[in-house]
Amino acid sequence: MLSTGVRTVSRKQAGALSARLAKRSITSIVNATTRLNTRTTTTSINTGILGVAKNQMPISGGIHLQLNAARYASVTVKVPDMAESITEGTLSAYLKNVGDYVKQDETIATIETDKIDVEVNAPVSGTITELLVEAEETVEVGQDLVKIEEGAAPEGSSAPAAKEEAPKKEEPAPAKESAPAAPKKESAPAAPKKESAPPAPKKEATPKKEETSKPASGAFSRTEERVKMNRMRLRIAERLKESQNTAASLTTFNEVDMSNLMEMRKLYKDEFLDKTGIKMGFMGAFSKAASLAMKDIPAVNAAIENNDTLVFRDYVDISIAVATPKGLVTPVVRNSESRSILGIEQEIANLSKKARDGKLTLEDMAGGTFTISNGGVFGSLYGTPIINMPQTAVLGLHGTKERPVTIKGQIVSRPMMYLALTYDHRVVDGREAVTFLKTVKELIEDPRKMLLME
Repeated sequence: MLSTGVRTVSRKQAGALSARLAKRSITSIVNATTRLNTRTTTTSINTGILGVAKNQMPISGGIHLQLNAARYASVTVKVPDMAESITEGTLSAYLKNVGDYVKQDETIATIETDKIDVEVNAPVSGTITELLVEAEETVEVGQDLVKIEEGAAPEGSSAPAAKEEAPKKEEPAPAKESAPAAPKKESAPAAPKKESAPPAPKKEATPKKEETSKPASGAFSRTEERVKMNRMRLRIAERLKESQNTAASLTTFNEVDMSNLMEMRKLYKDEFLDKTGIKMGFMGAFSKAASLAMKDIPAVNAAIENNDTLVFRDYVDISIAVATPKGLVTPVVRNSESRSILGIEQEIANLSKKARDGKLTLEDMAGGTFTISNGGVFGSLYGTPIINMPQTAVLGLHGTKERPVTIKGQIVSRPMMYLALTYDHRVVDGREAVTFLKTVKELIEDPRKMLLME
């Protein structure tokens, strides 16, 4: 008997109903089923001698089909809060497309700001139904970005894969049948030879290349490409120009003998590497030396506030310049005055890795009272760094080169490095700047002195 929840029909009527439904397409049944219930409807199609069960529809003998038509709530993903000072950004790219299933907290897009890249994560698990903003467009905090239909992963997503595998399994079967026949084997290799043989398109392609190369051989290339500056590059340009227009910049130079520091690194780099997994460099020693020199010359670590107030600090937060594919970033090593050389080195390594991986946060770059820029890693011999406003000074390190120097009346070859200190003359006098740089030089040339100044 067929029970529909309202009435009961006989087995004969069920058979007639089965014959009529067999002529209908599965698509029409799905549409009819969806109209019956707009929320969640489950329709099972099953035929047999015993009749048709409740909520089941027959198609033909021996066929069983279950269709699920579900309607879930739609969730709109908005542009997340990025920081107090950042209200907009550029949508860099979508990592998911319409129709893709995403899990909760999975990244679906990235937004580029003038400081960092912000990830947009899915608030719920579901299927993406609509992308509301095009890539490379400007978006604001709270703006609608993506629509997701909440729900479990669709079962149909695995069905196509199974259907695609089925014909692949059937294709080798006829090949095996044709294998015993000798003439078929001969015809099989003959076909690909004929297909690969036609040289006509290749011959047509070669003269085209020759035609384009003839005019190019007698002229130089004069192509141009215009690329829009990303937000980070625009922000860097703005801040550098602000520094030039605001600060009374002046640069003083000195040179330092790196022999003792290089010897110290040679002695302890393997031990440091085994303990921390980080290679020992020069930045930790220079950061510590600068922090100690600021105890004697605190103006280098000061800043101007409201154009009429000097702010002196008892802590040193050193901004370390790190080059990334998108531009220069300056993560901050906080409280450098209280860290050891190895502790500073380890923190620099961690921040540099985050910068290269694009994982820096605003907190990693906020603040900073003094900057160290190491152009020597790229082979720089000499240069004048630009102050990172609102700081007062920046120390520039350069390449270490073997040069002849005079020591106690003897000309010897030593690994020498040029140092450059650019400072804001509104805050720091020339005497203070020269004294500061000379102190850094002395501490690097004899690292043991750092223990005496703790």
